[in-house]
This record gives sequence, structure tokens and C-alpha cells, in this order.
Amino acid sequence: MRPTPFHLPTIRFGHRAIVLAALAGSLLLAVSPAAAAGDAEDDLARATFAGGCFWCMEPPYDDLDGVVETLSGFSGGHASNPAYNDVVSGGTGHREAVQVVFDPEVVDYAELLHVFWRNVDPFDDGGQFCDRGDAYRTAIFAHGDEQMHKARKSLEGFEQSGRFDQAIVTPILEFENFYAAEEYHQGYYRKHPVRYKYYRWRCGRDDRLEEIWGDEAGG
Repeated sequence: MRPTPFHLPTIRFGHRAIVLAALAGSLLLAVSPAAAAGDAEDDLARATFAGGCFWCMEPPYDDLDGVVETLSGFSGGHASNPAYNDVVSGGTGHREAVQVVFDPEVVDYAELLHVFWRNVDPFDDGGQFCDRGDAYRTAIFAHGDEQMHKARKSLEGFEQSGRFDQAIVTPILEFENFYAAEEYHQGYYRKHPVRYKYYRWRCGRDDRLEEIWGDEAGG
């Protein structure tokens, strides 16, 4: 976390402001909060994953050190600013997705990939768990060449390990767009914990994840 900028007293003359301060006999230049915020934003990166219901993909990333924010939304389609009902009804080309804003100095993209795989069924090409249809299919949307390389490497690691006897159908695609879902969907698991837990249980998500990943499920 960046330290709070030190604000110096301002003396105003007419329409101009002069900021004066002495520290160890030196003149300091104050950095505006807006500039500091811009610097902080420049230090962050984004990753986008489709893992079925976006409600269920926020919690594992929110638990990671270095993750600043998660956003539920839609990615990979052709419709601009789609509504939730439009996406799940089909025809937009979008998938439900979570976008992860993270500090790459704290958490590496490879760790985000580790979490992604262990929270999805990578063998299901028709949706995820009880949610069926193209809007619920998995995908990794790579932001740039470095993410693409790491995503492909992670997939190849599973394919060459002989760990699974089924083909992984999760595609790795170039990131093109992301549209945030309605506010109702953001942080749903926090706003409605009982409903969320019931939905997740009824959908059989955890049972299937444990079947595939064992003790690594959700991690």
C-alpha cells in the first residue's frame, strides 16, 4: 500500500497558488492526490477469466494477496455494453467473466492461472456445472504476449503431465473487451451470502471441483 501523500500548507496570491515547505533546508514539491492515484493505477495489471458463474469466480481471487479488485462482467463477444439477460439468453457471443485487477509486484499472473484452473471444470464444453450454454463456457482471455505465453505454458503443463485422461477444452484467447455486469452482480457472495452458498451447493460446483482436483480444488 502506498503511503498517504504529505499535504503541505498552501498560500494563495490572487489566482495563483504557491506551495512552500522546508524540510532539512530543502524545498519540496507536493504531489497531487490525482497524480498519486494515477501512479498507483500504472503499477497495476488486469487478468480476465471465464469460469462459469462469475459470482463464484470472485471469492478465490479476492482471497489472494496482491489482488486489488475483482469485477464480474462479460467478455469475448461482439455486443457492446450487453445486459445480463442478453448474455445468458445467447446471441451476444459473450461469456460470463471475472476481471482481476492485481499488483504484479505482489502476485504473479502464473498464480492467477493456478487459481483459475482449480476453480473450473476444464473438460466441459457446454457450460459449467449446472449452468449450461455458451455464456457459461470457460476461457482464458490473455492481455498481451506475456500473459498468452504463461497461459499456454500452464495448459501445456497439464497436457504433458498425463494427469488427466480427458482433453482440456478451455480455450486461450486474446483479450478484446470486457463489460462490467450490473451492480447487483458485483460482490454477490458478500451481499447475499446465504443465497450464494445455496446456489453454489445446488449447482454441485464444489463436489465436481473436488472430483477433478482433489485437495487442490478451489486453491
